[in-house]
Amino acid sequence: MKRLQRKNIEVFSLSFLDVVSCGFGAIILLLVISKISQPLVIEETTTDLRKVLAETEQQLEIIQGEIKTTHNELAESAQQLLNSKKKLAVSSSALNHIHGEFEDSTNTLNAQAIIQEKLSSARQSLTAEMRRLQQSSPVINKENTIGGISVDSEYIIFIIDTSGSMKNFAWPMVRRKMKEILKIHPDVKGIQVMNDMGDYMFSQYAGRWIADTPGRRRAILKRLSSWEPFSNSSPEEGITQAIRRFYAADKQISLYIFGDDFSRGSIQSLVDTVDRLNKTSRSGKKRVRINAVGFPVLFNYPGTEINIARFSALMRKLTENNNGSFVGLTELK
Repeated sequence: MKRLQRKNIEVFSLSFLDVVSCGFGAIILLLVISKISQPLVIEETTTDLRKVLAETEQQLEIIQGEIKTTHNELAESAQQLLNSKKKLAVSSSALNHIHGEFEDSTNTLNAQAIIQEKLSSARQSLTAEMRRLQQSSPVINKENTIGGISVDSEYIIFIIDTSGSMKNFAWPMVRRKMKEILKIHPDVKGIQVMNDMGDYMFSQYAGRWIADTPGRRRAILKRLSSWEPFSNSSPEEGITQAIRRFYAADKQISLYIFGDDFSRGSIQSLVDTVDRLNKTSRSGKKRVRINAVGFPVLFNYPGTEINIARFSALMRKLTENNNGSFVGLTELK
């Protein structure tokens, strides 16, 4: 047999090179196409982000506007609340008068009949008590007195009713009388000012004496103009707290009570409490002298007679038992 001769195959023939060239060309074409389309995608993405940003800024402006509107509404509500509190203070005293007498009552009878019955009974008992007090008026030593008020104390404390009736109708007279009392005590060792609830005028001096200087006196009178702590129209808390905190065997103290009514509490109970707290010295005198000034605020308001009479009876008894004087003013001018 004849041997077949093998043909020489050229690896890098023209056909092979054509195929390789076409492959590289396709790859280059794909790269060119992808490079051309990429900026378009980026541009579209940037446009979308700008649109979202614009919408977000618009929503932010809307929210800021709503916040501003809400803030204005809150400010208006706060002002309305302040006005309501002022109106409430004006009527709180009259409400205390009624509430103090009938808060524990569950009687469903006619309210007017109950009021008339209680007023009649109270007038009878108070009239008898006042007559007894008038017959047993204490003898006042004229030495070291001005207008019947003893001024020999080294320390003075003011207990001032800050209820709505006093603040709205008697405050100019309160400031005047306080100035007059400070004037008749030209040189004392200490001063303190509290309201009928026992709240201090100057919290930084709570529980301790304010040094008596001309500057401190001016500060007290200035602060009195805008001083408005809460009050329940009863001096019981202020009196008892003042005696408990400042009573001292080595000090002569005068207590001045300013008020217009006594709407709640028991007269006898408060008198007994003060007698227990305010000890008698070896000389037979009380350590704390109690004076009182009554302001005629409620005389023109029907239905308040009982509370005015209760205040007068209480102050007369307290001042009598504690070596002081009670002055009832007849006008606010």
